[in-house]
Amino acid sequence: MGHRALIAYRRPDRLYDLRYSHWGGDELSVLESLSVDAPLAGGRIDSDLLADSVALDSVLTDYLDPCGYEALILVSPEYEIRAYRVCWLEWGDGREQGRGALVAVEPGERDLTVRTWFRATKTALADVVEMGVLSRRAAQSYLEARIAEDENGYFYTYGDAAAADVDEPTNAFDAFLGSEGLE
Repeated sequence: MGHRALIAYRRPDRLYDLRYSHWGGDELSVLESLSVDAPLAGGRIDSDLLADSVALDSVLTDYLDPCGYEALILVSPEYEIRAYRVCWLEWGDGREQGRGALVAVEPGERDLTVRTWFRATKTALADVVEMGVLSRRAAQSYLEARIAEDENGYFYTYGDAAAADVDEPTNAFDAFLGSEGLE
């Protein structure tokens, strides 16, 4: 299966070119060799474009399937790099599969902490749902609240560009990057 990462290279027009790394989500190891001198991380990122000229919000709704990707890596024209762990908020039983969250991470301890915390929390909630203590909806709401409060996560719905989160601020994902943005 691999540990798939979506790599989004920001262009001067603030749109993104997208590439794929089959093992880039494995402890974010692709970041070790990604630089201006090695834009494809020494072959660890596919040379074929998945898409070009994509708005950042569309990266999430049209390309970043939370069920299939483990990481999103944003690269500025100056090769400032930001990594996000993709958290799939659904359970794999064939129901809705497109709800995801992004949590900013750095390779190493922070990434390991987020991955471990998320897996443990989601597994415990799945057990509670299976025992009939919580509904799936209540468990997902709790999981989203924990991600928002504990990890400052950003939520999105893959496959539905018209999806709007009632409790989510109206600002775009660019604002999630922080006040300095990814210039």
